Amino acid sequence: MSIGETLTQERQQAGLTVTQVSLQTRIRETVIRAIERDDFSACGGNFYARGHIRSISRVIGIDSEPLVREFDEMHGGAPQPVSAVTAFEPETAVAFRERRAPNWSAAMALALVLVVIYGIVQVVGNETGTERRQARQVAGGPGAGQPAATPTPSATPTRKDPVAMAPRKKVELQVKARRTTWINVRGDKGKTLFSGMLRTGDVREWSAKKKISILIGNGDGVRLTVNGKDLGTPDQDGGGVVRLSFTPDDPDGA
Repeated sequence: MSIGETLTQERQQAGLTVTQVSLQTRIRETVIRAIERDDFSACGGNFYARGHIRSISRVIGIDSEPLVREFDEMHGGAPQPVSAVTAFEPETAVAFRERRAPNWSAAMALALVLVVIYGIVQVVGNETGTERRQARQVAGGPGAGQPAATPTPSATPTRKDPVAMAPRKKVELQVKARRTTWINVRGDKGKTLFSGMLRTGDVREWSAKKKISILIGNGDGVRLTVNGKDLGTPDQDGGGVVRLSFTPDDPDGA
């Protein structure tokens, strides 16, 4: 008899149903019925088929080894033992990752940032006569391409007006941000008063005894007030970098 016929006959002689065998072996009834028809395709492979044969044989009370040997003869023989070396040998060669090369792109990016910072520091620290002329043009003072206005008698301070006769003792600068921009403000002896971003609507004020210099990253992004006089926007057209300097002698709008 075949394997399936033997299992069927022994199960029936043991007085067990397929359902009872399924409950004790935890093998689905459809698989047990297929095995009893010598159909092992539902087992999921030869390894599981051998296990099912052994489990069913144990429940119905027969020796499973003759049936397993018969199954192996029908399906190409018993599996060969595998050595420990073969068992742990990978089927494909393991590719070891090579050591990464230095990340030159990151290094070059860092160097570029350092160069840009150095350039900004150099621009701030090296003010020229052109900056002073540009500041006077914005403030409307002498050197703006127009002759200095001759003071009228009414504007000439008199001894009765001591406040008008007193010279201004410091320069005052107010900056209002029309849009977000970067600025750098320096006072006497090049001392940094502020360096950073101003957000839209921010208003900041600084003062110094002799001179205030300002470097604006976006010339049309701020509005300046110097010594109480509204100078407006330094660069209404270009929106580029603007460098300006102011002293207590600049017009105050009085």
